[in-house]
Amino acid sequence: MGTSTVRWTGGQTYIGIDSTNHSAVIATPSAGVGMKPSDLLLVAIGACASVDIVDILAKKKLHLTYLEVQVSGEQDQEPPWTFRKIHSHFVLRGSDLNEKAVEQAIHLAEDKYCSVAATVRPTAETTFDYEIQPE
Repeated sequence: MGTSTVRWTGGQTYIGIDSTNHSAVIATPSAGVGMKPSDLLLVAIGACASVDIVDILAKKKLHLTYLEVQVSGEQDQEPPWTFRKIHSHFVLRGSDLNEKAVEQAIHLAEDKYCSVAATVRPTAETTFDYEIQPE
């Protein structure tokens, strides 16, 4: 079980410290520094899936040279501004990537391995698409 800590540093700024003692600045937009908590959730979804995709493609012995994921979310207009739709767009590059392997890796990451996506899936529809770019 991992434990994270959020420490208030004054105003509307906080430091998030993960279970391995790494940190991120978290803040409201008015603070002018740090990530919004809701954006941090989108980053967590993208990062969680990315870790799995890199690992899956490596196990398939496919040469991945670039991976970026853009995660967007639609939230309710009223508090607590619940996410209802989250979409991930993956951009990959690699000399021997193919559609079947990439799609399978993303499906496994999104549907089976990513704990963050699994946690939000009961309240938010999660979708993805991808593009394989030339080297």
